[in-house]
Amino acid sequence: MNHKYFIDLVLFLVFLKVDISAGLKGAVSLDSWTFDKVISKFKATLVKFDITYPYGEKEDEYGKVAESARFSPDLLIAEVGVQDYGEKENSDIAERYGVSKDNFPVIKLFVDGKSDPFTFSGEVRADEIKSFIKKYSQVRLVLDKCLPQFDEFAERFVAAAGKDQMEVILTEAKEAAKDIPSDSEKKSADVYIKMMQKVIERGVGFIASEKERVKNIKEGKITTAKKEEMQGRLNILHSFAVKDEL
Repeated sequence: MNHKYFIDLVLFLVFLKVDISAGLKGAVSLDSWTFDKVISKFKATLVKFDITYPYGEKEDEYGKVAESARFSPDLLIAEVGVQDYGEKENSDIAERYGVSKDNFPVIKLFVDGKSDPFTFSGEVRADEIKSFIKKYSQVRLVLDKCLPQFDEFAERFVAAAGKDQMEVILTEAKEAAKDIPSDSEKKSADVYIKMMQKVIERGVGFIASEKERVKNIKEGKITTAKKEEMQGRLNILHSFAVKDEL
């Protein structure tokens, strides 16, 4: 093989590898110089501390979060690649926030106005990470099976002053559901409406007990399709979060 051709080929392959490993679509790669400058510009920034070129199922799940956040201008999804060798790039940021390579990936949510970030402790699944974002920030992020308009109904519903106001919001939700063309979205709307009806009947404590019930079903021996259905129901239940829970 021609020596010059061989060198060019090696350089091309190196370039190709770097290009492929440049990061997730929708996620910004931050380093020691850009970290503080960038996260200060957003109401909420989700940061995954990981090896320099992460791969695998957890990276794929994080990519789903980045994709779903593309229409949320107040939320930034970012990654910090940490090296424990050579120049140890970005290890200073990891040390600042108590991040150890033994725990990679470590996901933290930086919220404007909060001195310390919130640390994600669940399973690295897209829906769980998105629920975490919704719980600890005021950023609107639509989860799987959730409907933006009905998320607003849910927020107003749990903030309502008494059953009379709840009944009014329930009626609005029922009317809005009549105009939904998609069967799958109609099913989601029905879940919101049923949750509202149960809360009016049993009180706001129903939401917490229903979350536990659905979690137990989801963690049991059920089909993948049923697990997805239960996760969708959990996502909708998260839309009914009482402010005291945040």
